[in-house]
Amino acid sequence: MNTPRLSYSENEDVLHIVISDAHEAGSVEVSPNITTELDEQGAIIGIEILKASTFLRDSILETVQGGLL
Repeated sequence: MNTPRLSYSENEDVLHIVISDAHEAGSVEVSPNITTELDEQGAIIGIEILKASTFLRDSILETVQGGLL
């Protein structure tokens, strides 16, 4: 198994998570601004998050607020 790696482009506000070095055979948009990259067997090999700073901020705030309620 490969070690996951993260890369972030501050200029474009894109977070890319690489799960595997396998060849990308396709991709699926799982929600607005989030795309999963798939290998030939359909396994997830990467995740790309557009507008990453907003996504992470909102996700963290939602989790914290949910825990407080």
